Amino acid sequence: MPHRLPARLPLAHLPTPLHRLPRLSERFGVDLWVKRDDLTNGHTGGNKLRKLEFLLAEAVALGATHVITCGGIQSNHARATALAAHPLNMTPILVLRTPNGQTSDLPADPTGNLLLNVIAGADIRTIDPTTYRERRGAVMTEIAERLRADGARPYIVPEGGSNALGAFGYASVIPELLAGLPDGPPDTIIAATGSGGTLAGLALGIARAGVATRAVGVAVCDDAPYFEDIVRAIIAEAVERHGATPADARHYEVMEGFQGVGYALTTPDEIAFLKETAREDGLVLDPVYTNKAFIGLVRTLERDPSRLGKRIVFIHTGGIYGLFAHSAALSA
Repeated sequence: MPHRLPARLPLAHLPTPLHRLPRLSERFGVDLWVKRDDLTNGHTGGNKLRKLEFLLAEAVALGATHVITCGGIQSNHARATALAAHPLNMTPILVLRTPNGQTSDLPADPTGNLLLNVIAGADIRTIDPTTYRERRGAVMTEIAERLRADGARPYIVPEGGSNALGAFGYASVIPELLAGLPDGPPDTIIAATGSGGTLAGLALGIARAGVATRAVGVAVCDDAPYFEDIVRAIIAEAVERHGATPADARHYEVMEGFQGVGYALTTPDEIAFLKETAREDGLVLDPVYTNKAFIGLVRTLERDPSRLGKRIVFIHTGGIYGLFAHSAALSA
């Protein structure tokens, strides 16, 4: 990583707190902490804001009039982008994937992140899951080309803000975490992985810091080879374009097996775990990302308390607004 990071905007409230989780620490004989990146900035908060500090700084420097990004209908990243864009004099355009089996129309009664997108005045374009999977990049490019033809200056942010520039948001979290954690670096940092940028950034930050820490990304969709390819590509781009310290398989791994029944879907057992964690540890997780990642952490420690080392930091990447889209299941 270069001595000087790329330009960034002060969007997040940093540093975020570090809390120790005494119940689970005692249960498994480890020293377990949570990095509260759900608290980066209120309604705009979550892990995506760290990435947007770098991405939107570039957009502003390029004189962008519009920012285009994509995600699921309850995307945390899309919501953070929508809320951050207008104060920077950019119109947010969101390409959102509808759930399987549903039409491309917006729900008549939006809730959660989608409601916040509406409040933020985002230009929302919905597409079906197949089109999203196969052509989301092309769709965003087509929108950008039409805007340029009209004299606008669009800036495209990839899914989850997950590219080399966005990854610096989590590369820069490593010195922040090391400064705030007592008694030395952790053995493992663990977080949800839904687009790969957070894990790539953590690996880059660990490589630069030169500490014997490993980042573990718990896949919430797809599988380990899929995310390993993405992380390698982001790291390679960061090294080539920005002079980052190279990171490799010593610095990160992808953990799979906790995707459940699918992306943004949940089960009664997962809901029960989410409620137990809130009641026992005061930690409110979300069904899409953090709950699955925290289940992966706890189930791994149940099988082998030494698997992740003695000192562990779980990064709470946010997502609380997504809870409201699952209100029926959560209130049962």
